[in-house]
Amino acid sequence: MKSLQGKTIIVTGGSRGIGKGIALRFGEAGLNVLVVSRNQADADKIAAEIGETASGFSADVGTEEGCKAMVEAAVLRYGGVDVLCANAGIFPAAKLGEMTPADFDHVITTNLRSTFLSVSAVLPAMTTAGSGRIILTSSITGPITGYPGWSHYGASKAGQLGFMRTAAIELAPKKITINAVMPGNIMTEGLEGTGPEYIAAMEASIPLRRLGTPADIANAVLFFASEEAAYITGQTLVIDGGQILPESLGALEAMG
Repeated sequence: MKSLQGKTIIVTGGSRGIGKGIALRFGEAGLNVLVVSRNQADADKIAAEIGETASGFSADVGTEEGCKAMVEAAVLRYGGVDVLCANAGIFPAAKLGEMTPADFDHVITTNLRSTFLSVSAVLPAMTTAGSGRIILTSSITGPITGYPGWSHYGASKAGQLGFMRTAAIELAPKKITINAVMPGNIMTEGLEGTGPEYIAAMEASIPLRRLGTPADIANAVLFFASEEAAYITGQTLVIDGGQILPESLGALEAMG
């Protein structure tokens, strides 16, 4: 793969979980990394792990002002924006009948509205540069699978893909591509405290018999950001260890 060294990426939700893994991986690849988080100290901590080519920035990416400010910071610090990873997301559980309109709106704002606002904010810089890469962190939950308590989360993640497909057509003349990764069960801070039995049950549902890592997702994001992926837009990549493939528990049992 051609080097991305010296280019600049913004990673929203970059201080934890998958976003942290993406930020660290792009730092290893030699990019300037703007780590965006609601909490400045958290963003600064990950930037410090990456080194002098990274910096932290605090923003609420569910607001237009926050997204514009993060892009302005990237342009001021690094001269432009080559890659956006719209990764910010939350997944609080609430079943229908218990979920309030405020619960629903909070997830949609954080996960889906932020995607629209982040993409809109980077367009001027990418248009001026004459190219750009946008990668969304979606999920298998919503577009392919479901899970009790996550109807709002599933709607937000499916919504990202609907947004992406039309955005890909609109952005193609500007030489800006937009694609999405769809993680399955990934071992992040969100699973801390669930206990070994819970983790083992999750692993048993995956043909590769392990949870994914943030690095597994980050490597796919890196490919979508590369020059080698220049002819790919509006596409999704499922990264789930084969989780969505078995038609039944019997299929998993027949693996041997």
